[in-house]
Amino acid sequence: MTYPSKKIGIALLLSALNLSAATLALNDAIELLKKQNLEIKAAALDAKNAHNDVKLSQGYSFGSLDFTQNIMRSNDAGNVFGFKLSSREANFGDFGFNDFLNNMSLIGTPAGNSALLSIKPHDLNYPGSQNYFQSKLTYSVPLYTGGKLGSYEKIASEMEKIKQLDSEKVTDEKIYETRKSYYDMALLEHSIQQLQVVRKNITTLENTTQQMLKEGYAKKVDLLEVQARGANVDRMLGEMEANKKLLYHYISFLLNQNVTEITPPTDDKAQSSISESDVLRTNIDLKKASHGLEIRSSMIDVANSPFLPTVGAFAETSTADNSFLGNASDHAAYTVGAKLSWNLFSGGIDSHALEKARIDHLKTTTEVELAKKGIALQYDKIKTQIESLDLQIESLQKELDLSNAIYANYEGRYREHLVSMSDVIIKQSQQIEKIINLQMVKNQRNERIFALEKLNYGANQ
Repeated sequence: MTYPSKKIGIALLLSALNLSAATLALNDAIELLKKQNLEIKAAALDAKNAHNDVKLSQGYSFGSLDFTQNIMRSNDAGNVFGFKLSSREANFGDFGFNDFLNNMSLIGTPAGNSALLSIKPHDLNYPGSQNYFQSKLTYSVPLYTGGKLGSYEKIASEMEKIKQLDSEKVTDEKIYETRKSYYDMALLEHSIQQLQVVRKNITTLENTTQQMLKEGYAKKVDLLEVQARGANVDRMLGEMEANKKLLYHYISFLLNQNVTEITPPTDDKAQSSISESDVLRTNIDLKKASHGLEIRSSMIDVANSPFLPTVGAFAETSTADNSFLGNASDHAAYTVGAKLSWNLFSGGIDSHALEKARIDHLKTTTEVELAKKGIALQYDKIKTQIESLDLQIESLQKELDLSNAIYANYEGRYREHLVSMSDVIIKQSQQIEKIINLQMVKNQRNERIFALEKLNYGANQ
């Protein structure tokens, strides 16, 4: 009898085996990339953090509410008198009236009045130590800042959008690297298949040469030539297999998990239908430049704010006593007020700062236009290169077909003793050369296709 828990365990094991045996298709790899790539995660967190800068800039407009608790003890005459006034506990004795009352007999004559006024009140000048506990709540808010706070908020908002575009660009770059790796793998496997056919032909030729050597129709050097050629092809196949392993390591790095088997595209030639208008509409760098232009516009508003007044308001409530919160309601006090500040002259600094901001805005406008023309030029250049490489691929494919046919012909003629082994090896070398050249040109074309997609970063976001 099989227990349910065992059935579940077997099902999970079979599922894991099927998962490990399954190959990873390109679309599935891209979905994994978006979820697991560490650089994409870091860029997304950076963009998310930029939202906090926006909230920070908005927070300044709401002012601040502060609570202050003062705890002091002093016998300084000014402090003690101030403590008592703040606590609403001052009396006439604190003014030194005892000394005044004790010398009232001096009143009536000019000399007596003068002598009375010259008496130093002891209680006022030499008070005893006094405790002071003050609890104060203060709210201050900017009412008008000449547009500075609003401009800083706009700048923070545009910076947030730029960070989001940076995050999108990182995602697009990793998608580009993943797609390129898949097409590189397709090219490698296609080239390996062609070289394996060549290696099979060499093995057949080697067997034929050994048989002809036994019959006296071939020389030992012919066999050595064939074996050397086979070793050369084996070396090339080994290099390609090593490149495949490196690609798997890189794909594993991109996806942040171990990948041992993928499904490369069936066509090793990447295709693209991106138009110039698509690029100019979606290019991330152009979008960033546009937001940068908005920032420059806001910087003009910031530079203009010193020419305008600033107005702020505050409200404060407090209570004080010689003990903490003693007679809090009876000793409560409030203060409200507003302040206007307006700089009337700064030595021309503000004027020059405003002019500098305007020039920077004009410069950025020019740079945005230049960037558009530069990207359009890159697009035209890449499209021309792709067209040229397409013609090269078409020509090389025909040359390879011809080279294959010539090699087959020379191999047959060698069996009939019409050509030497050196002639066959030369034709085979030309055949291998065409295979390698075709792979290189296809790789160059794919790279140009992906360069075109780079210009179109942002289209899939």
